[in-house]
Amino acid sequence: MDTKLSYYVAGHRGMVGSAVVRALQRRGCDRILTATHRELDLTDQAATRAWFAANKPDVAVIAAARVGGIGANSAANATFLYENVMIAANVVEAAFRADVGRLLFLGSSCIYPRLAPQPIPEDALLTGPLEKTNEGYALAKISGLKLCEFYRRDFGVCYHALMPTNLYGTGDNYDVVGGHVLPTMIRKFEVARTTGAPEVALWGTGTPLREFLHVDDLAEACLYALGLDNPPDLMNVGSGREVTIRQLAEMIRTATGCQAEIRWDASKPDGTPRKLCDSSLLRSFGWAPKIDLEEGISRTVAEYRAALASGDIRLGH
Repeated sequence: MDTKLSYYVAGHRGMVGSAVVRALQRRGCDRILTATHRELDLTDQAATRAWFAANKPDVAVIAAARVGGIGANSAANATFLYENVMIAANVVEAAFRADVGRLLFLGSSCIYPRLAPQPIPEDALLTGPLEKTNEGYALAKISGLKLCEFYRRDFGVCYHALMPTNLYGTGDNYDVVGGHVLPTMIRKFEVARTTGAPEVALWGTGTPLREFLHVDDLAEACLYALGLDNPPDLMNVGSGREVTIRQLAEMIRTATGCQAEIRWDASKPDGTPRKLCDSSLLRSFGWAPKIDLEEGISRTVAEYRAALASGDIRLGH
């Protein structure tokens, strides 16, 4: 990748966007463009076009999205579909109008069918029904990556996409209602540890299999993909390791030092039974993750405690 270019990171205050900014800074990039939601609402077409026309970045990394865990998604599929479709459509079109030659769109592994073959290859896309609990978000992300594919095919711009597996790490959201499974567990076990609660209630049966990737590994994958001269339209990004939700809970309980018992609430949904990405395509270009799950969880627990002590922590949207 060329450190002399200007890079616009959409969603720079989120977990993924902030990790991309840190990765760019580590490489010495000093032309990083950002805009807060108050400064630029990406669901506003006119405002988005005006911002791109005025700033004209060389490269755009689209990490902005309305995100949430299984509870938030299933309760607000309409909102997740509308807002994320608008972000994708507005940004891709505005970037094209402003002659942005390179754009990287970040999706999610939930774009794949609920019962996709495992590990999930990129060509499993659109081969079966989606998981209903996050269908709106998935449809929006599919629209975004297809926009990149079609603009690239029709207009010759290098717009491409990465599909990360389940992410966690620095800057995560610890909302116990709408958050993702790993940070939600960290908060629940930490609350139980500090209050002496005898048990921690977790959703589902604990049997689904999930793959987790530290957000710093994803950020490095983003810059790696941007350094490729002719990248594929779509590449998965994952750790290659899967654990059951029950195993994850035990890892987090150990990392926090919590002594509470775990109670599984089987009346709550499990979501997709298994979701492991086949990341062999990206790995074939030479990328590989560096942070294993136990190390990443320990680091994230320490960051949670530090952020809670300082008051600089995300506990909801």
